[in-house]
Amino acid sequence: MKLLRVTRPLSDVPAHPARNMRLVATGMLLLMAALFLAARATVHLHPAIGFVQAFAEAAMVGGLADWFAVTALFRHPLGLPIPHTAIIPRNKDRIGDTLALFLRDNFLTPAVVARRMRGLDVAAAAGRFLSSPSGGDGRLREGASRLAAEILETLDQERLGGMVKGAIGQRLRAINVAPLIGQALEAAMRDGRHAPVMDGIIRWADRTLEGNEHLIRQMVHERAGKIMRWTGLDENLANAILNGLRKLLADMADDPGHGLRLKAEEGMVELASDLQFDIGMQAKVARVRDEILDNPAMQRWIDGMWEQARAGMLRAVRDPGKAMAGRLGEALKQLGETLQSEERLRRPINRFVRRAAVGATASYGDAIVKLVSETVRGWDAGTVTNRLENAVGRDLQYIRVNGTLVGGLVGLAIHAVDTLF
Repeated sequence: MKLLRVTRPLSDVPAHPARNMRLVATGMLLLMAALFLAARATVHLHPAIGFVQAFAEAAMVGGLADWFAVTALFRHPLGLPIPHTAIIPRNKDRIGDTLALFLRDNFLTPAVVARRMRGLDVAAAAGRFLSSPSGGDGRLREGASRLAAEILETLDQERLGGMVKGAIGQRLRAINVAPLIGQALEAAMRDGRHAPVMDGIIRWADRTLEGNEHLIRQMVHERAGKIMRWTGLDENLANAILNGLRKLLADMADDPGHGLRLKAEEGMVELASDLQFDIGMQAKVARVRDEILDNPAMQRWIDGMWEQARAGMLRAVRDPGKAMAGRLGEALKQLGETLQSEERLRRPINRFVRRAAVGATASYGDAIVKLVSETVRGWDAGTVTNRLENAVGRDLQYIRVNGTLVGGLVGLAIHAVDTLF
């Protein structure tokens, strides 16, 4: 006779497997008891009935023994406080501690995590998800989106906004902008890109001169003597000054090698050098930078930038499909394709992930172990018993069924031997 299997994968377990198999195992035990009583009453009718009686008797004994063993794991058999029964409820705390130690020794040590992470290509997996997000787990993406939206909406916006704006301000204040400006100016002059700027300044000066001509005439008139005003020479002097300035600006605009223009370029070269290497100039620029950041108008601009960023993040997480369909989605898709094709890019990302995982394990592994242990300790004995019984109870009931059948076969074999010899 073929025996029923003893183990079964937990993934195949239905909603109430232990309860159903318990009924089957108990039914077999009752069937063997009824068969034993019937065979005992009719054994005198035919010698073959003796084999049935032996099988049923041994099967009943085997079934009872396995019933006692299985029941003793979770509770007291028949409610009797028999020693060494109800093993799981009595040892709940020790089970939690053992489970926590098992997790720590086999999963949450830096060496184990590093070894297991070494074969994982997290960057490539992220690249595949980004390049084809529709092929991923939609429920995971939607769940992550809802979680991110709830976090953004739940956090104290004043405090969170203050932290973000404070971080932006600190980062801006930490930047030494003078060398950056100096390098940009030096590169622009080296490539000739300063010429349009210089032309623009000259044109601006010409328009400014034209728009303020009356101020120059008034200034010459007020500073001229009475004789010059009486003779009208002040007007001639003002015209000469204006014409001279116009000609100077026109010559500078037409001649890139004009002396005054070259002098201005020399000043720009010197300014670029001072911005990069002069400590005093860098301090002046830093003071100007801080004054700009402290300006209320700048603070309002940073506030608006944060609000726009927050609103954009909320729109993206509330509707991830729409966000992935726009420019952001195209950029993320390109990033995903790059991650899959560029091993040089994946290597540092995977190294960072491994180090982060190992560091988190080293820093928080003991806390996780303690959490598991304290969680199990916090459960009541009935909760632990029910959860374990639901997890492995069906397989244990298979043990009862197999014990009944094995006991019957052993009893049948012994009766056959006695009959033959």
